[in-house]
Amino acid sequence: MGCTSYIDPHKWPAHTQMMIAMIQLHGELTKTKHQTADGNIPSHVVIENLKRICENWLEDLRYSYNTLYCLEPGEDYETSKNVEPIIINSGYRSPAVNKLAGGAANSNHLTGCAVDIHTYGIEQAIRYASILLDIADGTKQEFDELLLEQHGNVCWLHFAVKPKDNRRRIELLKI
Repeated sequence: MGCTSYIDPHKWPAHTQMMIAMIQLHGELTKTKHQTADGNIPSHVVIENLKRICENWLEDLRYSYNTLYCLEPGEDYETSKNVEPIIINSGYRSPAVNKLAGGAANSNHLTGCAVDIHTYGIEQAIRYASILLDIADGTKQEFDELLLEQHGNVCWLHFAVKPKDNRRRIELLKI
């Protein structure tokens, strides 16, 4: 006998919603246009690194950005249709994918410690960077790299967090 009733996903328990979001986000963090024999499959250590970025940084970035710039006064974050996603252009890269993508040999993408965040221009990149700096200062967490990158008219934010020995490197790079 099949399921005949629809349960609105917004009414699912918060932990269920969070788990589904994490699964979707991990999928986004390993997606690539480059076809390789290794399939760009992350190890358990890489998955833990991706999870750290998602739970400790990206969810706070999404909440803060939407609260500050997208929601109307008094509008509820949980029920609003105005909430914008954080779009990840690149997350984990296997060595083969990293080589095809032109990544550095010591890239934080290789260990799942970095994400490239899509932005709609330099203004949004600066706002994202400002929020991430506020998160770092407010939570006393460190990050390795916060790079505002621009290639022609295309801007993105490269953000990396290692398990230890973070450098807090902040730069504006024109490629």
